[in-house]
Amino acid sequence: MLEASNNNELPAIPGKRYFTIGEVSELCGVKPHVLRYWEQEFSQLKPVKRRGNRRYYQRHDVVLIREIRGLLYEQGFTIGGARQRLESDEKPEVSASDKKQVIREILKELEDLRTMLA
Repeated sequence: MLEASNNNELPAIPGKRYFTIGEVSELCGVKPHVLRYWEQEFSQLKPVKRRGNRRYYQRHDVVLIREIRGLLYEQGFTIGGARQRLESDEKPEVSASDKKQVIREILKELEDLRTMLA
């Protein structure tokens, strides 16, 4: 598992519509049982459940999980404190490295689209 200080080194989120719990676990550096626990603690985290109660996470869920992970593991919030932070209108600061990662992901998606259209 990734160390708490390596949140900025997480892999880029692929351009898929749905992710399994195993994929999200790898993308976010947390174990599946932690994701299931966070679903109970954070009302904003609601993956789609299909056949056999299987969870399918969307991109916004993965981004939210990474935000929760950052609050808990990097910034030292408790579960209650992280919940309050997410529920408040005040959004945490976005670091320069997070912005760069988003830009890299967007550029890659645009390059993929250009390749598909060519």
